[in-house]
Amino acid sequence: MLAVRLGLVAVWLGSWELAARTVIDPFFYSMPSEVWDKLVTWFTDGTSMGSIWENMGVTLEEAVLGFITGVLGGVVLGVLLGRSRFLADVVAPFIKGANAIPRIVLASLFVIWFGLGISSKVATAFVLVFFAVFFNAFQGAREVDKVLVDNARILGAGRWQLLRSIVLPSATSWILASMHVAFGFALIGAVVGEFTGADRGMGLLIRQSQGNFDTPGIYAGMLIITALALVAEWLITRLEKRLTSWRPPSSSEAAGI
Repeated sequence: MLAVRLGLVAVWLGSWELAARTVIDPFFYSMPSEVWDKLVTWFTDGTSMGSIWENMGVTLEEAVLGFITGVLGGVVLGVLLGRSRFLADVVAPFIKGANAIPRIVLASLFVIWFGLGISSKVATAFVLVFFAVFFNAFQGAREVDKVLVDNARILGAGRWQLLRSIVLPSATSWILASMHVAFGFALIGAVVGEFTGADRGMGLLIRQSQGNFDTPGIYAGMLIITALALVAEWLITRLEKRLTSWRPPSSSEAAGI
């Protein structure tokens, strides 16, 4: 499996390099060798905005803070509204209206409200993560087996016991499924916020590369962000396996599909 993946990457990069040297204009499309040279320069000599590690750290910090706060907010509000039909009916138009606002507009507002520092980027990441997690947590809380809830109530379980012992475990799969895409959204939020206005970060490096018509710099920034997202996905997958280790394997997992 790994060999096939590496082979596909090698074919793709080789085709791109060959096309850039013979058919397409490398000024606009760059080539893998130039992107590699840009990455080597950034990691050895630094960037025009300082150390590449510092810029990566800033973007990662913004994304992690936005991810954590967005997940917490989405889970709490999603489960709360999922278990209260009255509250859900009252708040639903406001949630849908807020979700319809273009994120780039919110990023611009956050820069005005919170300045060029980390707060505006965390706010943008929070918004993107919150809605991704909220709708899954909401649906997961709605999908809890009613018979199971009724039986627990007959046995004397209170509201908090139901929430802790039945609702949250039942909604865990929905919440964890949303977290796989939520960290990618957090990175997007951080980069969009930096693109809108910042003094450090990968988004600022990409924006500067765009302004200088530095195509290899744009690709290099994209690769670094992609690598961060893949590492986060691996960590979330490990977390999911630990949190769901109590569940019996599904039929597809048992069959090795």
